[in-house]
Amino acid sequence: MFRRQQLDLFDFIASLSRTMDLMDSAVVAHHFRVAYIALRLSEELGLSVEKRRNILWAGMLHDVGAFYFRERIQLLEPEIETTHQHAEAGYLLLKIFKPFAEVANLVRFHHVPWKNGKGALLRDVVVPEDSHVLHLADRIAVKVPAGAMIARNAKDKCVEISDQSGDQFIPEHVEAFLRIAEKEYFWLEMLSPSMENILRRAVPSLWIDLESDLLADFAYLLCRLIDFKSRFTATHSSGVAASAVTLAARIGFSRSEQQTMRIAAHLHDLGKLAVPAEIIEKPGRLSAEERDVMMGHVYFTYDILSRIEGFETVTAWSSLHQERMDGSGYPFHVWGDDLPLGARVMAVADVFTAITEDRPYRKGMPADQARQSMEQLAKRGALDARIIGILLEHFDEINQARATAQQAAAQEYEAYVHALEHPFMEQQE
Repeated sequence: MFRRQQLDLFDFIASLSRTMDLMDSAVVAHHFRVAYIALRLSEELGLSVEKRRNILWAGMLHDVGAFYFRERIQLLEPEIETTHQHAEAGYLLLKIFKPFAEVANLVRFHHVPWKNGKGALLRDVVVPEDSHVLHLADRIAVKVPAGAMIARNAKDKCVEISDQSGDQFIPEHVEAFLRIAEKEYFWLEMLSPSMENILRRAVPSLWIDLESDLLADFAYLLCRLIDFKSRFTATHSSGVAASAVTLAARIGFSRSEQQTMRIAAHLHDLGKLAVPAEIIEKPGRLSAEERDVMMGHVYFTYDILSRIEGFETVTAWSSLHQERMDGSGYPFHVWGDDLPLGARVMAVADVFTAITEDRPYRKGMPADQARQSMEQLAKRGALDARIIGILLEHFDEINQARATAQQAAAQEYEAYVHALEHPFMEQQE
């Protein structure tokens, strides 16, 4: 059977956008609408293909730094000062991936008003003009009620935008919007159920080799997006990756399979992007409803990854990590021999990391207690006894790999928090 050797980066970005919007029904399809409006504005302004693609990607990812439910709701209200924090968070997270260098910069400034030219700078840093395109697109999208047929109300929307020309938006951008707004297709496409396909066809794809370091770099970017959502989980995926890869090596996985395991481990909690940080950080017992939301993250990991052609192995290893050998897991209740070996390794690594890692509210289990806990899971038939046997045989090596990886991730998280609290410091030094 043919297996695609490359993946289209658009597939990943689109899946991320869709998942982030699941956090609340009030923002469903918001990222797609912003991306669409920004794309049409960039076309009307005659921007280059590369600029259009960066603006499109930035639109699909612009609120990636808004981790909390309350932040998402604030984004639908008149802009306030705190909206800049999520933009800075998005910039800090996205900039580590080389193809997103310019995208990150556009996201960073997408809430800067024009203020009759003063918005060309923010704290003496040049604001890309394309960020102002994104800002205008974002505010137009907020004014468009989800699922509404608003072509007949387009005039009112245009008046609201026109009234803010010069103050909030660059006048030339507003003029471009008014020209587009005269065409009914613009309003119809903005609310089209085929939005994703419209965006996919709009700009050339960027393909990533499945065996390349660039794919591993992108997976690590997503790992940071997942883990840095909360101080409670800031190092978890890094610990799972180190544990899973070391364990896989001892089982006999090839170097290529170990790389696949690393990528799958970095992505195994990807669906948590749909879970508000308020639930992840809740100090007490979750309510039944909150637990349902939390458990749903595994399915959303599957939903994101399964849409990416050529990613079948990563999808299986990532999205089955909560399944159990005895059928007691979730969400698919795959069990026994139907569970792929990679998924069994991932499940063991996930549980092992969860019980041994330190969290802000508790210390990890000491080695002897962790050994006993893993042995009990093997005896109960929940986890693969053979894999746990290999884990126990190489316990110190695997535990050290986990601890080292999580220490490095903790340092990265602290640097991220410091940069978020002291924006633009690197430009001032």
